[in-house]
Amino acid sequence: MVENDPTTERKLSGVSRRRFLQATGAAGAAMGVAGCLGDDDDTIEIDADEEFAGIEDELQEALWDAGLDEEIEITILPGDFETDSRRADYTSALDAGRGSPDIFMMDSGWTMPFILREQVLNLEEELSDETLEYVENDYLDAAVDTATHPETGELFALPFFPDYPMMNYRKDLVEEAGYDPEGEDWSTTPMSWQEFAEVVEDVWDYHGGEDGDYDYGFTTQAQAYEGLSCCTFNETMTSWGGAYFGDHENLFGPVGDRPVTVNEEPVHDTIRMMRSFMYGPDEDDTLDDFPQISNSDLVEFGEEEARSPFTGGNAIFMRNWPYVIPIHADEGEGEIGTMPLPYGVEEGEGEYEGTGGSSHALGGWHFTINPNSDNVDESLQVLEAVASETVMNTVFEENGNPPPVPEVLENADPDAVGPMGDHLDTLAFVAERTVPRPVTDVWPDQAASIYQEVHDAYTGEKTAEEAMSDLEGQLEGSEE
Repeated sequence: MVENDPTTERKLSGVSRRRFLQATGAAGAAMGVAGCLGDDDDTIEIDADEEFAGIEDELQEALWDAGLDEEIEITILPGDFETDSRRADYTSALDAGRGSPDIFMMDSGWTMPFILREQVLNLEEELSDETLEYVENDYLDAAVDTATHPETGELFALPFFPDYPMMNYRKDLVEEAGYDPEGEDWSTTPMSWQEFAEVVEDVWDYHGGEDGDYDYGFTTQAQAYEGLSCCTFNETMTSWGGAYFGDHENLFGPVGDRPVTVNEEPVHDTIRMMRSFMYGPDEDDTLDDFPQISNSDLVEFGEEEARSPFTGGNAIFMRNWPYVIPIHADEGEGEIGTMPLPYGVEEGEGEYEGTGGSSHALGGWHFTINPNSDNVDESLQVLEAVASETVMNTVFEENGNPPPVPEVLENADPDAVGPMGDHLDTLAFVAERTVPRPVTDVWPDQAASIYQEVHDAYTGEKTAEEAMSDLEGQLEGSEE
């Protein structure tokens, strides 16, 4: 674990911190760096989410507490809210060779193309051995995989915080229906999708079903958008033992040298289960044993559309990201509980490596350094400080974003993280059971094909087999 000592953190000029430390050693660096310091403050521009601008002062103090030279200041430039728009902005900036901003906050779902093009700084050659070892040994493996060049194994991005979904439920309504979530350890014991559906049906029926006060037993995201390809379909398919490209070692390529495995029974069953949830098991192309627990509104739902009825007291269960928890604490009706997402087949029983069991789409964000910046050395020092418990805990406490190190999450003070404190057990469990999206240079086109075909199957425009046969051909074409 990295423990940052302010006496050994320093501002370097003209030479990378890693090369300086390797050449002089930490003690020599501490003595010799003073002559490198200038009189002018250095301000590092970080393009990040708008909410980080709101905690800029707290983040700055945490960086200094973690050992960042106090002459180095940061300023947060709020990036575009839409992740695809932000990706386009970063592409334009790097293609044009612009030096601003110094640090990009990149979606873990699309950092890989920038790494493959080597448009961001290779951190393997720049960060200290201590930090590199910390990332390799202690960070969430799935997050590090999305920050690492798949061919060389070199680190090009520093995971800032991961994100992963959970199943949220109205604990008060569940208990009224006779269930004991705490006694049955729902927080860290996944249910099968079969059991989950039966529980939701039972609780929904207890409260009047479709004719009662709750229009939805369950909400999730099933509209035709990136979130369907990367996340909700990806994780549910994985829990059934299905995969886009076979074993998960193929997630990041090599493109053209991996099997396309979408037109198989576990993937068909994933679609049929969702159709049962929306239309009932008596409809065509559904699974007989899975009851209706929602309705076809789901095919229009993204994150907020799924959250709104849950927060507003019109849904009992909801799949969504942790951001909903503090919102519900401020605005929601009833008490919220959380649990891991259900599974289709037991962990390890899927045909492909990495499939089966409770699976959760990996989201989150990384920090990358702009190689065109005039402040590369100072930016590296910022990243060295970011890789500390001090900064991780501050981000978690102030913004609700979980740490990229599972041990830091497990040791977090529940009283310090507000509404998230009641859900640390679930967050820690889920963090170890994530699945990244298969991001390569061709992923944007593949993602569009996936969500369109899956959506056509959800709505009944095509059968599951027809949609996945069509998708198989499209993915094979994109792999050529």
